[in-house]
Amino acid sequence: RMRPATRSVPKALLPIVDRPAVQYVVEEAIGAGVDEIVIVADPDGVDLIDRHFHGDGPLPGLQDVTIHVIAQPRPSGLGDAIARTAPLVGDRPFYCLLVDVVMPPGASALTDLGVAAGPAGNSLAVRRVPMHLVPSVGVVEIRGRAGERIHDLAGAVEKPHPDEAPSDLGIVGRYLFQPEIFPLLDEVEPGHNGEVQLTDAIDTLARTSVCRSVTIGFDVLDVGTPRGYAEAWASLASAHPDWGRDYSARMRPLAAEELALIDLAQSVGLPS
Repeated sequence: RMRPATRSVPKALLPIVDRPAVQYVVEEAIGAGVDEIVIVADPDGVDLIDRHFHGDGPLPGLQDVTIHVIAQPRPSGLGDAIARTAPLVGDRPFYCLLVDVVMPPGASALTDLGVAAGPAGNSLAVRRVPMHLVPSVGVVEIRGRAGERIHDLAGAVEKPHPDEAPSDLGIVGRYLFQPEIFPLLDEVEPGHNGEVQLTDAIDTLARTSVCRSVTIGFDVLDVGTPRGYAEAWASLASAHPDWGRDYSARMRPLAAEELALIDLAQSVGLPS
C-alpha cells in the first residue's frame, strides 16, 4: 500500500518528522517499562533496521534497552511473525505492537492492557469503527463486561462482512499476551494466501482462556496507508516540542485556503 516509497526503504523505517515509524513504537514500549524488544522484519529490512538502532551506538533514551531484529523469510502473516519470536520470548508475557499503528502524541494503550489482563490474562486494544470499515479490520466478539471500557471476549474474526460482524469493535494493533498464545499460533491453518492470521489464534484464546479487550477513546495513526502516513506526519509535527506550535500556525492558513477552494469548486459543480 505504500509503494513505490517502500521499494528501497522498509515500511518500518519510513520517517515521520524526525524519526522512523518503528522508533515511535519502540519508544512507546519503553515508556511502558519494557527493556527487551524483538522486531520482526522482512529479510531485506533486517540489516537496515539493526543499523538504525545499533549502527553508531545506542540512540538517545535507548541505552538500557536490548533490541533484537529477526527475519520473517516470507510474508506469511502476523501470526507467523509472532510465532518466530517464541525462542526469545520464552515463558514471559509480552506486548505486541504493530508498526503500522503509531499512537497520537501523549497516548498509549499499554498500561490499560496490563490492567485489563491482570496477572495471568491476555488483552488487546479496540476502538469503535464505522460498519463500512469493518471488512478491513479484525473484530472482537463480546462475552460480557469486566470493567470500565473492559470486556471479556468470546471470540474474534478477521475482516468480516458487516452483516456477519459480531460487533463494531475493531482491533487496533496493541496486544498483551501470555506465552500460551504460541502453541495456538502453531495450530492455525494458513489461509488461502498462505498467511497465518493472529485473529484466528485470538479466537481460540478467547474461548479457552482469559482474553479481554480495552476500548480506547482516541484515534490511532495508521501509517500503513499514504493518507494515514500524511495525517500522522501532520499530527506528530504539530506536537514537536521545539517547533510544533510554529508549524501548526503556518499550516492552519493553508488548510483554511484549501477548504475554501474545495467549497468553491463544489459550489460551481467542479470536481474537487
